Amino acid sequence: MSRPLRSRNALIFIFITVLIDMASFGVIMPVLPDLIRDLTGQDLAGASFYGGGLMLAFAAMQFLCSPIIGNLSDRFGRRPVLLLSLGGLAANMVLMAVAPNLLWLFVGRIISGIFGATMSTASAYIADVSPPDKRAANFGLIGAAFGMGFVLGPVIGGVLAQYGVRAPFYAAAALGFINLLYGIFVLPESLPPEKRRPFEWRRANPLGAFFHLKERPVVLSFALVMLFFGIANPVYPTVWAFYTQEKFGWDAFDVGVSLGIVGVVFGLSQALFIRWAIPRLGEVRSAAIGLTVLSLAFTAYALSPVGWLVYVVILLSFPAGLIGPSMLGIMSNRTSESEQGELQGALASIAAVGAVIGPVLFAGLFGVFSAKDAPVYFPGAPFIAAAALCLAGLIGLRFAVKKMREHPKDISQLDK
Repeated sequence: MSRPLRSRNALIFIFITVLIDMASFGVIMPVLPDLIRDLTGQDLAGASFYGGGLMLAFAAMQFLCSPIIGNLSDRFGRRPVLLLSLGGLAANMVLMAVAPNLLWLFVGRIISGIFGATMSTASAYIADVSPPDKRAANFGLIGAAFGMGFVLGPVIGGVLAQYGVRAPFYAAAALGFINLLYGIFVLPESLPPEKRRPFEWRRANPLGAFFHLKERPVVLSFALVMLFFGIANPVYPTVWAFYTQEKFGWDAFDVGVSLGIVGVVFGLSQALFIRWAIPRLGEVRSAAIGLTVLSLAFTAYALSPVGWLVYVVILLSFPAGLIGPSMLGIMSNRTSESEQGELQGALASIAAVGAVIGPVLFAGLFGVFSAKDAPVYFPGAPFIAAAALCLAGLIGLRFAVKKMREHPKDISQLDK
């Protein structure tokens, strides 16, 4: 079988793996506010704090464990690490489905964070099978799978919510086990033994991962831009369901449909639009356009007076799907083949830092500005904060480009 055919098949395999994995995650989003209120007796504003805490627990484990997972994939290959992650996540969904109290939900989110390295390992997998000039576009496939997962997941969750707030968790568990079986029987290995490297604890801890990036000033500069984006992006899973219920009176079905449309828009952007944009605009300009559009979209969400206008904003935010794949392409092309897993693990830790800060920030803002005794009633405050973070990322991108011009040679060229 020729290399192009092998690569194309591998891309299909990893696309389906990420699609099912993200669908199983998205299934629970529409019902999480109702489940938290059932378990705690809190109102929507109070439940949002617990929702932020659950996101924080997940992100903290991602921060600690992602570098370990990334370095393990550089040592043992991508396939066994992916299978371990998929198995852990599937079992965890069963645990969350039967959780008798809030404490068990937190235990479940902690386990999800430990095993939730699917995206970083999948990104390393894509880097293994893609030539440098195709990586940004192929990273877009992961984003498309992510988006399509959010199409299927929240819509399924919204429909299943009619049968109780626990039903979507059982559906997520079923999807997770299907994903595991798919990986066992279909997913091939992408990293040959001769390109693997020894596992080292000094590189597998979060601080070691950051020191690894410090040795590569261009990659570090763009990684800091990703940090701003990583703080802003959790506004969707953290407060979307709470915000739309509070401001527009949406139920779980409405939340699921709206998130599904977000997934369609971003999925099409990352599967199709990016293949047109990158060759014509370049990776840096594409990322800049995406950050600008996303900042405007977040502002519009916050200020929308009626629910139907939210759908218009979602459609107009189409170019925002360029951000992640463009940034990943820039950084991956400046990292050697034997260190792709370490890079993705480090980036996952950076994303986890964002996912630690973001939920606390957004849940806190929503809780304060939507409470009955709020000094100013403005439930859209979290989206204004997310817009400001995107603008900060846009400023950081300008400095990263300057650093790239100071260091024109990438790591892969220096290794030759």
